[in-house]
Amino acid sequence: MSHGFELDPGAPVGVLVPRNRLLAILNQILLAINRGVLTLSMIALLLGAAVLTSSVATRYFLHWSTDWQDEVAVFLLVGSVFMCCAYVQSLRGHVGIEALAGLLPEGLNRLRMLLVDVASMLFCAFFTWKSWSLLHEAWVEGQTTSSSFAPPLWIPYGLMTAGMGLLVLQLFLQSAVRILGGERVQGGAA
Repeated sequence: MSHGFELDPGAPVGVLVPRNRLLAILNQILLAINRGVLTLSMIALLLGAAVLTSSVATRYFLHWSTDWQDEVAVFLLVGSVFMCCAYVQSLRGHVGIEALAGLLPEGLNRLRMLLVDVASMLFCAFFTWKSWSLLHEAWVEGQTTSSSFAPPLWIPYGLMTAGMGLLVLQLFLQSAVRILGGERVQGGAA
């Protein structure tokens, strides 16, 4: 069973590079973006934990009512989750059901994986389009949450749109690599 968890992204065994030059360039760009987003998302998760911890402490010890911490923490968490989807996909780390993988011949299994990638890409492209329409609507209408803090809704919708857009690009890259002939190892043993 392969969900990407057995992969060590820091292992010095070489880098998989698409054989197609244009796809190799796109791969390098996405890799750099994904690593930067991963770093920012880790910081956002730490900030979310700090915000929630401070919320609990101020409510318990100071008996202060807090109205902003929950929404800030949710925005940070939503942003982290959506923005890291492409990085997780690049490692093939999303949950996958591979009951058929061991039963199918190698060629048929590659076709199955391609079909799954293309179907996922189409679904995520639709999700990105709907997220974009929510983002546009929230921006134009100045929508906010219904709390007394009332942060603008374009923030989570923007993070959702950007994260899903990166995921679509990652799925496109992986599908195109499968169609155009795979990857080669550069800089080490496979």
